[in-house]
Amino acid sequence: MTMPRPQYPVALLCRVLEVSRSGYYAWRIRRPSTRAQENARMEVAIQAAHVRTRQTYRPDRLQAELRDDGFSAEVSRIKRLRKKLGLRCAQIHRFRATTNSKQRLPVADDRVAQTFAATRPNEIWVADITDVPATEGWLAPDTPGVS
Repeated sequence: MTMPRPQYPVALLCRVLEVSRSGYYAWRIRRPSTRAQENARMEVAIQAAHVRTRQTYRPDRLQAELRDDGFSAEVSRIKRLRKKLGLRCAQIHRFRATTNSKQRLPVADDRVAQTFAATRPNEIWVADITDVPATEGWLAPDTPGVS
């Protein structure tokens, strides 16, 4: 691997960084450590599993997925590598209907008639009480006894 020529003399840089010149040259030709090689393989496996699981698995579930692929790693290591790769879970929010639009209960009169121009203070008060919390649970307008 050819490295670009440094802008400053190597001797000066080594002195400033308090590194021996022989240590610098040994670092340049040294192969990556076993751990660095494992991390590189793990990064590829994490990216593949992330795509395969539709980007929805958190590190703990991803750990089991990677174990099935033959990679064993602690959750903290998976978290660190995912952070390095910039991978995050996609939050899936399913649609949940909060209103019962097929009810047959009477609907209150619209006394405001979409005219929100009050002529004096405290003339029009508007609120939306769709659900009411109670000790028995949530009460909805279609609950018997709720008006």
